[in-house]
Amino acid sequence: MSQQVTLPLVPDTDGVLQVPADEVSRLLRRLGKQWLTKVRTGGSDLDGETVATLTIELAKLADRIDVACIAHHSNGDGSKR
Repeated sequence: MSQQVTLPLVPDTDGVLQVPADEVSRLLRRLGKQWLTKVRTGGSDLDGETVATLTIELAKLADRIDVACIAHHSNGDGSKR
């Protein structure tokens, strides 16, 4: 059974639609967790070791997004120090 995911889209000043970074990192973590659950419960014939490795990489990417956002907000103006 799949779950529907809705991501909020926010237009920037040029009208380009953006997705909030916290939503993206949450989606990456949820995707990995769902893959692992399917493998562990026998709901998928995917290789468990491969899924575990992919899940770790998704979590690392989500962590990098979170760290970049924290750094951006910590600087106040978004500039690098």
